[in-house]
Amino acid sequence: MPVDVRIPQLGESVSEAVIVRWLKQDGDLVGADEPLLEIETEKAAMEVVAEAAGRLHIGQAVGARVPAGAVVGRIVEAAAGDGGGASAPAEVAVEPRAAPPAPAPPPATLRRVETPAAEPAPRTERPAEPRQPETLPPPERPPAVVTGPADNGGGRAAEPAPSGTGEPRRAEEPEVERVPMSELRRVIATRLVEAQRTAAILTTFNEVDLGELLALRARHREAFRARHGVDLGLMSLFGRAVVHGLREVPIVNARIDGNDVVYHRRVHLGIAVSTPRGLVVPVVRDADTLSLAELERAIAALAGRAREGRLGPLELRGGTFTITNGGVFGSLLSTPILNPPQSGILGMHKIEQRPVAVDGQVVIRPMMYVALSYDHRLVDGEQAVTFLVRVKEALEDPARMVLGV
Repeated sequence: MPVDVRIPQLGESVSEAVIVRWLKQDGDLVGADEPLLEIETEKAAMEVVAEAAGRLHIGQAVGARVPAGAVVGRIVEAAAGDGGGASAPAEVAVEPRAAPPAPAPPPATLRRVETPAAEPAPRTERPAEPRQPETLPPPERPPAVVTGPADNGGGRAAEPAPSGTGEPRRAEEPEVERVPMSELRRVIATRLVEAQRTAAILTTFNEVDLGELLALRARHREAFRARHGVDLGLMSLFGRAVVHGLREVPIVNARIDGNDVVYHRRVHLGIAVSTPRGLVVPVVRDADTLSLAELERAIAALAGRAREGRLGPLELRGGTFTITNGGVFGSLLSTPILNPPQSGILGMHKIEQRPVAVDGQVVIRPMMYVALSYDHRLVDGEQAVTFLVRVKEALEDPARMVLGV
């Protein structure tokens, strides 16, 4: 019995996806639970797997925008003794987006990426003259129009600019490459602009002496790994410090909804993860109830699935506060942008050995600048600074996180 390949439900406020890549060819044999295609929504990229074994027939091409629940292919039962040879594709009932398709759609809209272009019709004119040697240009070759810096803006033709080797640059060499923006990147751009347009974003800074935290981590890292099966990372320690600060200043964990202030009883901690497709922010739910080992395990699992493009829609929504770490790329200081509708985001940065004054003496300490961006419509400066100071105190004296002081 044929089984439809459908786009899964994509989560709250997400209505459609883009087909990024088919992982199988039309007519291939596939197994149950085998990945068939990759799709991308405004929040994440994910794979769609086969619900049954059989022969795949593709109904929607790469680049198609399809709603949740749409049929994009079909899996039919393979014939007995079928070893994967070619067979005539079965018709796939594709749900129309608006009007029904025309009887004979143009090849440009239906042709799969892998299909070669149609052969040109036989030419009847006389054969072309022999090609001139590379060193001798054609006798009456028109000058190329340069659309780069050599263009004077008035349409005047100009000779191709010389290359670094002293030879004229070939006129057909492209000067730019135009690539369509991915759905995820397009939505990231839109949301960042929207955040700056709708929120009164202000950033406050502080610096943290991480000497005691790093010493504590070095002393107990191996025992922690042996006991819990996960590494003792800095992100989980910063996550605990954030939870510590939010308990004292809960307004930073709140958000604006119309004319109301919504206070969250739980901390759903967003962790910004850089992926080949762009930045995503998976959410560790109920981070304030997790032990340090549970928090580390949850962060590692979400980051791994994010980089593999396997995050589910539920893992990307509902965050109340976000941490982003530009220090892994070498950033010394930055002003992070809010992740709407959240009211706060903490930016971590590179750890630098710097001279600082301690008890009247200049010493070298591992220092990090931290930045808190917040929505000044809701959070006052005093509250923002108090929260950041509590985070600083928890990191400089980790016993505070254990004792709750």
